[in-house]
Amino acid sequence: MEATTALQPPAQLDALSVNTIRTLAMDAVQAANSGHPGTPMAMAPVAYTLWNDFLRFDPDDPIWPNRDRFVLSMGHASTLLYSLLHLTGVKAVNSKYEKTGAPSVSLEDIKGFRQLDSRCPGHPEYRWTSGVETTTGPLGQGIATSVGMAIASRWQAAYFNRPGFDMFDFRTYALCGDGCMMEGISHEAASLAGHLRLSNLCWIYDNNKITIEGNTSWALSDDVATRFIGYGWNVTRVGDANDLDMLKRAFEVARKEDERPTLIIVDSHIAWGAPNKQDTHSAHGEPLGEEEIKLTKRNYGWPEEAKFLVPNEVRENFQRGIGARGKALRDAWFAKLEEYKKAYPDLADQLVRMQKRELPDDWDKDIPKFGTDEKGLAGRDSSAKVLNAIAKNVPWLIGGAADLSPSTKTRLTIEGAGDFLAETPAGRNFHFGVREHAMSSILNGLSLSKVRPYGSGFLIFSDYARGAIRLGAIMEIPTIHIFTHDSIGVGEDGPTHQPVEQLASLRAIPGLIVFRPGDANETAEAWRVIMQLKHEPVCLILSRQALPTLDRTKYSGAESTRFGGYILADAAGPDGQLDVILIGTGSELSLCLGAYEKLVADGVKARVVSMPSWELFEHQSQEYKDKVIPPAVKARVAVEQAARFGWQRYASSTDAIVGMKTFGASAPLKELTKKFGFTVDAVVETAKKEIARVKQLK
Repeated sequence: MEATTALQPPAQLDALSVNTIRTLAMDAVQAANSGHPGTPMAMAPVAYTLWNDFLRFDPDDPIWPNRDRFVLSMGHASTLLYSLLHLTGVKAVNSKYEKTGAPSVSLEDIKGFRQLDSRCPGHPEYRWTSGVETTTGPLGQGIATSVGMAIASRWQAAYFNRPGFDMFDFRTYALCGDGCMMEGISHEAASLAGHLRLSNLCWIYDNNKITIEGNTSWALSDDVATRFIGYGWNVTRVGDANDLDMLKRAFEVARKEDERPTLIIVDSHIAWGAPNKQDTHSAHGEPLGEEEIKLTKRNYGWPEEAKFLVPNEVRENFQRGIGARGKALRDAWFAKLEEYKKAYPDLADQLVRMQKRELPDDWDKDIPKFGTDEKGLAGRDSSAKVLNAIAKNVPWLIGGAADLSPSTKTRLTIEGAGDFLAETPAGRNFHFGVREHAMSSILNGLSLSKVRPYGSGFLIFSDYARGAIRLGAIMEIPTIHIFTHDSIGVGEDGPTHQPVEQLASLRAIPGLIVFRPGDANETAEAWRVIMQLKHEPVCLILSRQALPTLDRTKYSGAESTRFGGYILADAAGPDGQLDVILIGTGSELSLCLGAYEKLVADGVKARVVSMPSWELFEHQSQEYKDKVIPPAVKARVAVEQAARFGWQRYASSTDAIVGMKTFGASAPLKELTKKFGFTVDAVVETAKKEIARVKQLK
């Protein structure tokens, strides 16, 4: 239903637009009988002012590279964003990033809020609804991701901009609330943003003093302004969320600030309906109810019986505001790009490839091949060599570590790599500090901005980063997480630092690819796969201790790593008969080969399967999988210095899994491998027992 009203004076048109956002939000939540109407209603003036007066965003082209980013960190207020996407006429973009011209959010989508297949799910989802810059849900994730976007703008500007060609200077805005501020990730992200002096970043804090349980006084007494001043932020305050003039002034202050990120503290009251009536819990986390909605609409001067009413003047208002401004800026940018292509053809080619997640020609020409070496290299060391070889040819491959690059070996040492600091934003080596969770969210923000980021730490600390890793998988973005110190091989550091259950935990995340290569050449081939991914995040799991570089003239070549699992060594009989299959990953791959040689010497028809990535293996055809691990071979032993959970899908019985049943212990590696059964003799014994068990079943 649409309404036509008389031409409104500016102030009345502003109020009409704000109340349209509010009523759409309350009607959507009521229709779904689920959701959070309070915050969208309270923050409608803030969002309206930002979008229609400041945001550099073209609704007709929501993926224009230099657009400003808006992140709704308090994702439960999703109807606020959906209302904006609908009223501004944002166009949908398909999965191939080809504009379709259809509305990103139709009125029918809003009416179907939280219903199956609606473009308006309960929390905003990237790739599902065009105009949603990142998936938010867990509080704090959005603001942390926004730091990555702000960093990306700085880095892209430093790398691509030239005199007269400001190809990148976009700003990032994030709307957050008390819940975001309570989450520890907000501290990590805000601290780093202040340190890096990201003046292109603005967080808007809805200071409504309400959470799900009730008033924040039960759990929060922080002086948020002082906290952020301590981080090095510019802090300003708007005492009334409905004061559009003060909101405009605050956004102007943020835009003019060139030394610090800005926090705008907006004091608001959770929305309620009729005057003198306030039910904070209901308004925040539950539908208002039909009677309360009528009273609220009466208070707004809105038709009480109307549902999903959108006055024509409101659409026209947004078209004159964000629509006209965004189109002009977008068209000017693409015109400038054509000039840029002539003046700087190589840079322009890189810019376009980066935006399409395409790689330069011959990007992999310097990837090394490693010769047979019984001593070998640690996974982290071989990865360092490959990473630098690739980075030489992919300038937008950038990253760092959570204060561990000397241990993870992820520093780029190629000429000109430099360090990303406030003073040197063109540097490619990032220093995230001891902030694993924020680091992974920042990687997501960088990836959403189309650079190719990686971050690194110890595998045990993937627990701290899991929330962001999971969101990257939901968003289908190719972030690269490098985790070293992958097993009890950490040794003397003991069980607090020895990962056991982490591999199983990461493998359980849908859409995430986990790589645990078994030697230097598998590591090189893993990187070859990783760099070509466009929609899958990856966890590359690497050892601290040296792994023998296998003799590929004796065993199969490492190029089959791309299949996730492949036959490494085979002693099948003339008719293809096998007695046992040994399956290993990482440091246990050479252990399997040692056991294989002993078994073959004893006349056992054995096979070794290298399984660096379960996920890639499962992507293969059933014919291929059955060729590598024939169902007819009933004796199958899996070997991995990690929890046995999950290996049942490949091993023939739980007893055929040589893995960890407990946490580790503090001792030298040789003692640990003996204590926990990771020896050639133990694997041989397990294989023979499994062969005997299978024979008894026949």
